[in-house]
Amino acid sequence: MSSPPLHWRLETDPDRIAWLTFDLEGSSTNTLGSAPMRELNDRLAEIEASPPRAVVIRSAKDSGFVAGADISEFGGFSDLEQAYRLIRTGQQVFDRIEALPMPTVAAIHGFALGGGLELALACDYRVGADDGKLNLGLPEVLLGVHPGFGGTVRTPRLIGAPVALDLMLTGRSLRSDEALKLGLIDRLAPRDKLDAAAREIGLAAPPRHRPPLGKRLLSWPLVRSYVAAQARKQVARRARPEHYPAPYAILELFARHGAGGAAAYEAEARSIASLFLSEQSRNLVRVFFLQNRMKALGGKSARKFSHVHVVGAGVMGGDIAAWCAQRGLNVTLQDRELKFIEPSLTRARCSAGSMNLSSRSCSVTLSPRCTHQAAMSPPMTPAPTT
Repeated sequence: MSSPPLHWRLETDPDRIAWLTFDLEGSSTNTLGSAPMRELNDRLAEIEASPPRAVVIRSAKDSGFVAGADISEFGGFSDLEQAYRLIRTGQQVFDRIEALPMPTVAAIHGFALGGGLELALACDYRVGADDGKLNLGLPEVLLGVHPGFGGTVRTPRLIGAPVALDLMLTGRSLRSDEALKLGLIDRLAPRDKLDAAAREIGLAAPPRHRPPLGKRLLSWPLVRSYVAAQARKQVARRARPEHYPAPYAILELFARHGAGGAAAYEAEARSIASLFLSEQSRNLVRVFFLQNRMKALGGKSARKFSHVHVVGAGVMGGDIAAWCAQRGLNVTLQDRELKFIEPSLTRARCSAGSMNLSSRSCSVTLSPRCTHQAAMSPPMTPAPTT
């Protein structure tokens, strides 16, 4: 017996188009937690029982389509099998969307990230709002995991291995024009005509996007092993597997399974379940929540700061000091000896020069203590440019 609608509304119009609208109760942003996923499964059963001509999945939130999975549930996994079951259940819901016999369309405005993009990938077509706000990506690697609702399979299958691997390995996102060019989006429409565009493509059911043959060949068994090996070399220059296992897990899945087959989804679920319980992922999730907490606290504070003191004049400390000085703050930079500070001052002066700022924006003063300090005053008014 299905539960009463709470997060998903299902309406069928006179043209027999089913509009499945996600509106997560009590939140300004849609995320895919256990409860909305169970309810989505119930709504899909209703669609299967009374098939419409087409299905459009959309968001009722002004903020965007779906921000991804509910990260707050990540820390609740106590064992590997529990994590696997949750992921596999989510995969099966999205598989159910993909298996629907009628055309399915994701009408996307704003962001579709992580599990939100994976939801859209399970549809036959994707229509995006062309309003400068479209933002599509798979940022799971930044939390120490990888796509888990079929994204490691459907993304290479839709847009080809090179771009799909880049999106998953870096966590970067795509804007409207690039997403359209790559085939991640089938059509762009003005925000106020998004529903009309989704209706049109759902009724017309044109041929679905496929990557060019050359890109499809890269997913063939012998070729993909080479592609994965080359990508692994690039990843190794930036991260070691014992510190960041997720990128290596992505490449292992691609090398073993490519972009197809039931075994690929099973392997994806097993892999991400293992990553969920890893120390690296738990630490990255913790950092994510701390960052969000800092943002919230900063937005509520009326306190104004005029002076920043940075301890440690390495590359990061020096650049933080320069960034603050260029934005009008008085900055002091401290390290053990002046020789450790001078490179940061040099970079700050170069940066100031490229921005037409006075070279006098950085001056050095020595502290009477055993350490040394440099003071960076706010830059002067930029010189006029021609």
